[in-house]
Amino acid sequence: MKNPTVLISGASVAGPALAYWLDGYGFRPTVVERAPALREGGFAVDFRGTAHLTVLRRMGILEEVRRQQTGMGEQVVVDETGRRLAALPSEFMSGEVEIYRGDLSRILYDRSKDNVEYVFDDSIASMREVPDGVDVTFERGEPRTFDLVVGADGLHSNVRRLAFGAESRFLRFFGHYIAGWEVPNHLGLDRTGLIYNVPGKGVTLAATRDPRVAGAGLVFSSQLLDYDRRDVAAQKKLLADHYTGVGWEVPRLLEGLWDAPDLYFDSISQIHLEHFSTGRVVLLGDAGYGATVGGLGTGLAIVAAYVLAGELARAGGDHRIAFTRYEERIKDYARGCQKLAGGAGAFLAPATAGKIRRRNLTWRMLSAPMLAGVFNKVTTKAANAITLEDYTAAARVA
Repeated sequence: MKNPTVLISGASVAGPALAYWLDGYGFRPTVVERAPALREGGFAVDFRGTAHLTVLRRMGILEEVRRQQTGMGEQVVVDETGRRLAALPSEFMSGEVEIYRGDLSRILYDRSKDNVEYVFDDSIASMREVPDGVDVTFERGEPRTFDLVVGADGLHSNVRRLAFGAESRFLRFFGHYIAGWEVPNHLGLDRTGLIYNVPGKGVTLAATRDPRVAGAGLVFSSQLLDYDRRDVAAQKKLLADHYTGVGWEVPRLLEGLWDAPDLYFDSISQIHLEHFSTGRVVLLGDAGYGATVGGLGTGLAIVAAYVLAGELARAGGDHRIAFTRYEERIKDYARGCQKLAGGAGAFLAPATAGKIRRRNLTWRMLSAPMLAGVFNKVTTKAANAITLEDYTAAARVA
């Protein structure tokens, strides 16, 4: 086999999923992760459609994912007094099975850790392609040479920056930001979510398995903001400033924000590249075709990891053949998922009071028995818009 050593940057979902498959095909993957340990918590992610569930089943983790699913029920839109205005059934937001990103990451890590090298608290500092590999230096560890490098390190991919150029060339900002953190479940929510809106701003509060804890979320429209992605205190102040004066439960949620250790804050954006590989470097998941919210990104990452590993095995490790086939199989699929996510910000934070009312009316209509399957049909169609190859023979050859 050619090119057996593969460095994967990112230990969230796409990276460990790829490492699992590569190990099974006889490659020797190493996963490097900037964080000091696996990231816990995070937003809930969902899977829907045959393609997503087939890959989870082939990995042998579908039942474990189901055991740890959130069990989220309906999402209810409320006014400032808490009065119910509209609602969506669970499958609209949660698909066929929903799990917290941190729980999924743990499952994938546990499935692969015995045979895969994981290096935490480190990151790639530089890469230089040489005739037979890629020379890599790290922020902490000693330099090493790998046959191939995979960027599975998210929307703000370090690998993409090093191999393809500045993020600004590929990132399309959709005029909204999203944030999330954990707070005490002071409303006693039981596997339900609440949504509150004022023009240009959305607030969510939801509780799933742990009755003591709720997840708070914010989505708001904005011009592109200039902030330090590593300065969490500054991000909290930015959020508090944007939501000062907003009613409902927002003042109490903002009180909990200051002590929250797990803030997620980012723009709602997409990554668009003409190609997903250059030389011996290839991008996977959000690093290559991220959609932030509403683009079935986690299911897409799981499917794409399966395809990339399978094509490398089928090509006997020849990256030139495998990367081309991977892109041919994934590109249109990824673009379809991104198209689905284009209006996520405006959907969660309508710009005007009139648009909020029309959105709520639409939700009430979609909840009616006659139209209940329409939204699910659209999202499932996008999730299933790929024919999965069976790489079993490639595994035997490898």
